Order: sequence, then structure tokens, then C-alpha cells
Amino acid sequence: MGPPYIRRPGRQTADRASAARRAGTPVVTAVAVTVVTAVALVTGCQQQSGEGGHPATTSHRPTSTASPTPTSRPPATRSPRPTTTSPRPPASPTALPAAPRTIPSVRHFAPAAGPGWRPGAGSRVVTNTRGPLADEAALIARELGLRVSSGPARRGDLELALNPKQSGGREAYILTVRGGLARITGSADAGVFYGTRTVKQALRSGGRVPQGVIRDAPDRSQRGLNLDIARKYYSPAWIEARLREMADLKLNQLGLHFSDDQAFRIQSSTHPEIVAPQHLTKQEVRRIVSLAQSLHITVVPEIDSPGHLGAVIRAHPALQLRTASGSAFRGAVDISNPAAARIVDDLMREFAPLFPGPYWHLGGDEYGALMSRNPEATYPALATAARLAYGPRGRIQDLATAWLNARAAVARQLGKQPKAWNDGFFSGGVVTPDRSIQVEYWTGRETGARPPAEYLREGRTVVNLNDEYLYYVLGQPNNFRYPTGERIYEDWSPAVLRGTTPVSDPSLTGPARVPGARFAVWSDIAGAQTQAQVANGIRLPLAALAQRLWDPGKPSLSWKNFVALYDRLTT
Repeated sequence: MGPPYIRRPGRQTADRASAARRAGTPVVTAVAVTVVTAVALVTGCQQQSGEGGHPATTSHRPTSTASPTPTSRPPATRSPRPTTTSPRPPASPTALPAAPRTIPSVRHFAPAAGPGWRPGAGSRVVTNTRGPLADEAALIARELGLRVSSGPARRGDLELALNPKQSGGREAYILTVRGGLARITGSADAGVFYGTRTVKQALRSGGRVPQGVIRDAPDRSQRGLNLDIARKYYSPAWIEARLREMADLKLNQLGLHFSDDQAFRIQSSTHPEIVAPQHLTKQEVRRIVSLAQSLHITVVPEIDSPGHLGAVIRAHPALQLRTASGSAFRGAVDISNPAAARIVDDLMREFAPLFPGPYWHLGGDEYGALMSRNPEATYPALATAARLAYGPRGRIQDLATAWLNARAAVARQLGKQPKAWNDGFFSGGVVTPDRSIQVEYWTGRETGARPPAEYLREGRTVVNLNDEYLYYVLGQPNNFRYPTGERIYEDWSPAVLRGTTPVSDPSLTGPARVPGARFAVWSDIAGAQTQAQVANGIRLPLAALAQRLWDPGKPSLSWKNFVALYDRLTT
């Protein structure tokens, strides 16, 4: 008989490589800082008639701050406060300014002597109002209380422009403050958008954008949040609020795990019988995806299979995987039954147009038959099917690998790059996992979960979801503890894929091989926290993750000062 069934956080079993977890975040007294009104030392290059007001935008953060993990107060999204004081030159016109305080920090700043930039009376956001940057211009203009104009740009304006020949990739930008004008350029709209986030934060933290040139780009291309909405329902407004917070942190990916044993949470026309009563309608999902796109965030859908299909099995009990004695493994379908594959493929084809981004997550983890000590003896019918399909050396893992490869082929037909959890990749079998599937590494405890370096040496791309640092599991089952931003900020890096130790060969863990990471919220004990508590609990870990994925260097601020800066930017 196999080992007892242990649910993974968001999956079923945890990697407990480090016994020395630290629970909770130290209480940090938030620093109340008034920005923009401190004019004498931070005068900008605005029109001489004085400065216009900057009305605050509505906060999208839940009002509750209750959380079992002590943190500093939750932020509200606000634009810089207004000031009506007339501009004055800096005390020392030749002094060079420091880099702006932002999260994540800017990577390169060449300072120049001068007053910097901040919006004043008559300032505008200037771009082609019918061009590709119209949305970016409209957002930053709303946030700063300005109007958008087609230009030409003049003293006091913030100009946005595309430069297709600019180097650094589509998320890179150059922000130049010179001659009373701030100008953001990038080769693509994403980079220009991130430049506007830097402007917004610089005004919040220091009252101006300093004189000089910022050249900035992320170290890792995949940066985000993974959200389990299958076990716990999250409202569209809650999800949209997280997207806005993510965008200000320059995070660019939201993974949605919307199918599991507990529920299937999105309206379906092909299989309405599997959908939970409390779910997101397709129209609600379209609004979420549309907002994400406007904020340069890709939504990655996940229908986990061939395990974690309990919601499907409840409506189709004939698909249930059973042992020789007739007992059922929760959520596992019989992969020798073609009807199981047909339902999953139906759902993939139905939902692909709803999620226009480039990725599709296949799941692939914790298939019940392969969590047994002796799969072939425990599931003889599957063992027979494997030998019939792949000869005398065929094993159940070959059937599971073939299932994964077949779903990956469907994903590619739909124009998607497939992803799957690391414990769904098995070695030594007759069937080899498709090398084009991105590995999402979460744990080392599951059957088939080899060390990260093995996947990397095979030439696979590996995304970091290390459950030691990046798993926020509601109710803290299976020895999990709510992760803290401080641990991520001080101890984690993209190379720490498993446990607390980085992969020993740094040549394997560069941005091309480990393109990034996501912080994962798993709703195992759904009632353990309210939506507001979850929002408050993940705010600092997300900020820390954003810093570590954008800038590969050791953070220059202490954790205490980092928290104070985050409060200043978001309060």
C-alpha cells in the first residue's frame, strides 16, 4: 500500500528541505512621509505660474488589515499630493542628485546637476494620442492629475515615445530629465509603461524625478503572482486590485489555478456540469484579462491534470482512477481511458481564446498512481495498459509522460507555450518528457522531483516557485509557515530553486535558463484567511520578490528601510 495521501499547498506535499523556517514578519513602524509638499529642496521644471493639483485615485486595497502574520499597514494607491508653493532653485545647483527611491530600484542612474522634474501648472503628458502609447499616457496622466496632449513637448511636460532601435529588450526604458522636460523612451510599450511607474514612485518618495538619465530593465523576464482560485473563490474586484499593485511593482505575470479537486471556478459552455456554483463568469474573466493586458501583465491559465481533477470526476465518476481493490485516489483520472483526455482537451480548446497570452499551464503534478510505493502492483490495469502501449519495458510513468506530452501538443496547436510542475517530469522511462515544456520548480519531496540542476543540465527552462520561500498556504498545513518578505529580500535569489541553497553551477541559473519566479498563494484551508487578510499578507513578499527579480544585485537598503519606502510609496 502506498504512502498516505498528503495534500500539497496548492498541490499536496511540501518540500521541507530547511527545518529552520522563520515564521512571521517583524513588526515595522511605518514611516509617515509627506512628499511633493516639501518644495524648497525638490523644485521641478514646471511652469512659473505654480503647480497644479494632483487628485488622489481611489484605493483598490481591501480595508481589513487583519493577518496572522504581523506586517506594516496595507497601502492605498494614491498619486503624489498636491502643492501650490512656487518653485525655487535647489540650494546647491551643482550638487548631483541621488537615484530615485523606487521598488524595484532602478539599475543605472547617471546624475546631472539640475532641479529635476515634477509636474506643475500647465504640465502635460505628451505622446501621439492615437498611437501605441495612448493607454500608458492616459494612466499616468490620471495618476498625476494631468492632461494628455499630442505635443510637441515643452518645458514642464512628461513625454512618452517609442524608439524601435533602443536596446535592452521590450521591457527596458530610458528616462531622461533635462532642460525642464522628462522623457521616457523604450523599444516597446511595456518599457515605456515601466518608466511611468518609476516616475510615479519617484514623485511619491522624493517629490521629483532627479536630473539625469535612468537606464533600466529587468534581470528576469517572468515576474509574478500565482493564485489558487479553485479552492477559494476570490472576487473579480480583489483580483483586479492585485493586478494594479503588481503593475506598480513591475510584475508581469498572474498565474490562475482555477481547476482542482475542490472546484472548477470559471464558467464553461463545453462542460457546464463541472462548474462550481460560485465561479467567475467569462465576462468577468475578460475584464480581468483586459485590465491585465493594459498593465502589461500576462494571465497564465492552469487546468491541472491528470491529478487534481476532482471537480471533473464528481460529474464523470467513470473517469476515477482505482486500485486493484477498488479504492479511489482523490482527483486522479484513469489515464488509460480516452474519455479523460477528451474532456481536458475540450476545456483547453474552450478556454484558450479567453486567455490570449503566450502560456498554458498543464499541471502534471502529483498523479495518484505514481505516488504509490509500487505503482505497477497497486494499479495493475494501468501497468497492463503501459506494456500494451510501450512494450515490456513500459511503465505507468510512461503513460503519465505521454499524457503530459499530448496535452503539450494541444497547447502548442492553440498557440501556447506549455508549462508543467517539476514533479510531472520523469526520467529513465521509455517516453521522454517534451523538452519544450517549461519546468515550474516548486518542490523536491514528490516522486519524480529530481534536483533542479538535473532539469537544467537537460537543457530545460526552469521557473522558480520554491515552496521554501514562495508558497503562501492558507491555514499553514503540512508544516508550512506564511513566508515573509524579509526572507525573500535577504536570503532568496532566482538560483535558489529548492530549499535554501542555490544551484551550485551559476552558469545554469542565468536569466536565459531560469527566466524568473512567481509568488504562489494556495488556498488549502480556504477559510483560514479572508481575502483582505491574504492581500495584506502577500504585499511585502511581492515587493521583495519584485526587487530580487528586477535587480540581480544585493539590495542596498536594509529590510527596515525597504519596508519604510514601500509604506511611503503606497500610503
